[in-house]
Amino acid sequence: MHEMAVTESIASICLKHAERHGARKVLQVNIRLGELTGIVDRYVVFYWDVVTKDTIAEGAKLNFTKVPVRARCQRCGDEYPVGEELDLTCPHCGELDSEIVSGKEFTVESIEIE
Repeated sequence: MHEMAVTESIASICLKHAERHGARKVLQVNIRLGELTGIVDRYVVFYWDVVTKDTIAEGAKLNFTKVPVRARCQRCGDEYPVGEELDLTCPHCGELDSEIVSGKEFTVESIEIE
């Protein structure tokens, strides 16, 4: 599962920034997770305990903000939500030429330290 590698990356980012700021403990990690990433948040939470064991991030809470899939029509500029079927037909003008504008995000938005 790629969630283990992803979780290791999250931990590395958090530890680097926490240590740079002289933190004694990482309390929370806030993550933006797009629906198209294929990353399962509950697996990240599971692996978090493994990869942060014996670090200042051990026991930190992971908070996920889910980012829905949205597209923008190249013809009329309408921006619209994309359903589970991933149909990119513009609901406003019927054009098939649309671009995904959200739902692929995967970022550590912030960390809370002490």
